Amino acid sequence: MTIRRLFAGLAYACLFFLTTQSHAAVVLGADTSWLSEMEANGYLFYNSNGTQQDLFPILKQHGMSAVRLRVWVNPQNGYNGMTDVLAKAQRVKAAGMKLMIDFHYSDSWADPGQQTKPAAWASYNVQQLMDNVWSHTRNSLLQLRNAGITPDWVQVGNETNDGMLWPEGRASLNMKNYAWLTNTGYNAVKDVFPATPVVVHLANCHNVENFRWIFNGLKTNGAKFDIIAASAYPTNASGYTWQNANAACLFTLNEMVATYGTPVMVTEVGVPWDHAQAKQIVADLITKVAAVNSAMGLAVFYWEPQAYTNWKGYSLGAFTQNGGPGPAMQAFLEANSSRIKSRLSGKCIDVPAASQSSGALLQQYNCSSGANQQWRPEATDNGYMRLKASHSGLCLDLASQSTANNIRLVQRTCSSNSSQQWRREYIGSDHYRLRSRFSNRCIDVTGSSLSDGAALIQYNCHNNSNQQWINN
Repeated sequence: MTIRRLFAGLAYACLFFLTTQSHAAVVLGADTSWLSEMEANGYLFYNSNGTQQDLFPILKQHGMSAVRLRVWVNPQNGYNGMTDVLAKAQRVKAAGMKLMIDFHYSDSWADPGQQTKPAAWASYNVQQLMDNVWSHTRNSLLQLRNAGITPDWVQVGNETNDGMLWPEGRASLNMKNYAWLTNTGYNAVKDVFPATPVVVHLANCHNVENFRWIFNGLKTNGAKFDIIAASAYPTNASGYTWQNANAACLFTLNEMVATYGTPVMVTEVGVPWDHAQAKQIVADLITKVAAVNSAMGLAVFYWEPQAYTNWKGYSLGAFTQNGGPGPAMQAFLEANSSRIKSRLSGKCIDVPAASQSSGALLQQYNCSSGANQQWRPEATDNGYMRLKASHSGLCLDLASQSTANNIRLVQRTCSSNSSQQWRREYIGSDHYRLRSRFSNRCIDVTGSSLSDGAALIQYNCHNNSNQQWINN
């Protein structure tokens, strides 16, 4: 994006109101392909507490569990070549995150405005291009496999709104060639990782006509794909408000599901980092992907959220100019509910008997799939958040407005009180303490108990495992 020219979509004659099934949890992630180059240029990253930290834990602290990495064939400075990609992929997997590999089949950017063949392939005919798509895809993935890394998805071609590897693979000139090149990439992926889904990706999620044309052409010419992906840059959609662009994107995704029976995802989203509605725009898009019919909306990836101070002229990152998460990152933090599991006991924060009552005392209990153990964070400010129970809509609170030790925790009608505001303090291995803004004390399992029903209290913060939690 940005460095790449945006491909303007055709405007809709009208908007559509869609009836969807219940919302599904979606995988949340980010394309962070610039990371190694930014680090080499001295960029540092800071968590919501203002503490310098590696990027991947910061992403995880904001609900992201997946990373997308682009692959270029022979980039001029080495970044996004397989040596660089492999090093980043190893860091992704060490962080316990899912991985998407995105083949551009170019030495540089591939997008709707440019699908330039690698310099070494410049004189190749279609058969030679197919041979090299096969070998480049396969050999790159073999490097991952030999390093013990299995990607969770592989994308063949990037924003191929008019095909790839121009002019031979330009869809408007020869759809068959484009389909065959896509199939070659698909088959190479399956040769190395038979179970890994293969993604075909177009830009401009709001432009359903382009999606119809490309995927009908692929199917007509025998191409295979497992997932349909889209880019969505709502504030850059020509002729649309961001609300209309997001609505049109949902229409496109639902039509792809209905027509081809394949899952869908948004593998790129971005808004200006300082947009007054950045959080609202991204949250709305995540909600729409979660609302795709038949729970077929799989994932949303923010494109290069860690870019800040207009790195390479890019202004659609999600970090502030201070190198820390901005409002758009809060949309990911708040998107999905999760259990909060004790490091000491392996039990979860629980509302007994799924009580709906304000004031119900909280306990630890064997982890289950019940909504009374699901908590959704809602960002407030300065790194603090409320924790809202999925089953009741009530918030985690102190039983009394006291700064003393041993005050019980309850669920209570949500408010702006500081007794309902908590800050995650990460202490390693993705575990964290939850510190009260009101009392400056931490959530504690009383008596370091291992038992079901043990009370949850606030207590002086320390590093013992009965104050350590992990999202589960």
